[in-house]
Amino acid sequence: MRKVLFYGAISLDGYLADKQDNLDWLLNSDLQGKSTYEDFISHVDTLVMGHNTYQETKKILDGEPFYPEQKIFVFSHSQASLDDATVVKGDVAKFINQQKELAGQDLWIVGGGPIVQPLIEADLIDEWQIQIAPFLLGNGKRLFEPGDYFKKLKLVNTTNLGELTELHFKK
Repeated sequence: MRKVLFYGAISLDGYLADKQDNLDWLLNSDLQGKSTYEDFISHVDTLVMGHNTYQETKKILDGEPFYPEQKIFVFSHSQASLDDATVVKGDVAKFINQQKELAGQDLWIVGGGPIVQPLIEADLIDEWQIQIAPFLLGNGKRLFEPGDYFKKLKLVNTTNLGELTELHFKK
């Protein structure tokens, strides 16, 4: 069965992006260090994200191909179709359960609360790789929204990535 993975960076106070979904604080900083991304993405063939994450990622890529080696599913209430992704409506947990049963590599959950929260509540995220950045944003888009969940995870390892620290957990 395919694994469901979360991989992403957050500020020290738990934000994925600022109030305007902006990642400049992370991408335009002088953070130095190695990355675990290349190894991570080599095990992933499917991305699942919300529409805001999709739009912000497209801006960052600035015309570059959008994960051409992976299938991309975008949850959206308003978007009917996208050129380089499949739009999905409905229950994210039900969708992920269906995807887990299909043949293939791992699924990457990209984005924050609206996608992550129902997956935590349904206990569907198998592994977390969270890079902690040395920024305090004070507000913005949270990774973890309040919800009906209580989970104990197992710390697999920590990796120093220069100014970032990556925490790797399994359920």
